[in-house]
Amino acid sequence: MLYIVATPIGNMGDITLRAIETLKRCDFVIAENPGYSRRLLQYIDGLSVRTASVIASNDSVGMTAKKEVVQFAEHNEQQIVKELARRLSKQDGALITDAGTPGISDPGFRLVRECVKENVQVIPFPGPNAAIAALSASGLPTDKFLFLGFLQKTVSKTVEALQFAANAEATAIFYESPERILKTLSYISNAFPSSQVVIARELTKMHEEFIRGTPTQVSDALKDKPSIKGEFTVMISFK
Repeated sequence: MLYIVATPIGNMGDITLRAIETLKRCDFVIAENPGYSRRLLQYIDGLSVRTASVIASNDSVGMTAKKEVVQFAEHNEQQIVKELARRLSKQDGALITDAGTPGISDPGFRLVRECVKENVQVIPFPGPNAAIAALSASGLPTDKFLFLGFLQKTVSKTVEALQFAANAEATAIFYESPERILKTLSYISNAFPSSQVVIARELTKMHEEFIRGTPTQVSDALKDKPSIKGEFTVMISFK
């Protein structure tokens, strides 16, 4: 059986009780970044020790961080996906990502697809997701939205993807890196100068920030900062 377990996007307090219990009891964990994932498992152990009477049985306290973690990332997914699916037909594994919900703009969907093909049961555990969290606080229309993941880097492909969202009268949502955010905003400013843009960074963390305005206004606000850090969730309304 494969469990799809959402994990915090920043604040560790967002981990759900159901996620904790599953990560403690599954046979092994599948993760993009085993080093980061082990820190999460260590946090769960510490939390369990403090609140064992509420969320954990005493015999499972202190064991999560020792659990086997199998890396499943872009560099090795093709080599191990079939082997993992076969293993999951006999054991229970929990798929997690570096942050948020597995399978959303990461290789996890390929493992899910292989498990479905092999008749391995797949069970989703809902939880944190940067795109939905950002949209909920954006103030932009939420009745129809289009998630675009990470946009392709050329101006033509960026404008083409956003034009599709504009034609559908949907709020566009995508992820962007700090290295490319200003260039992407310049593309948006040229193609959709009157659109409303909201960018969110460091969601659920100490320095969480939302910047709102036209593409030019948002770009100017970023340029005024001494440095641009953190992964960005970008939302655009064309209405």
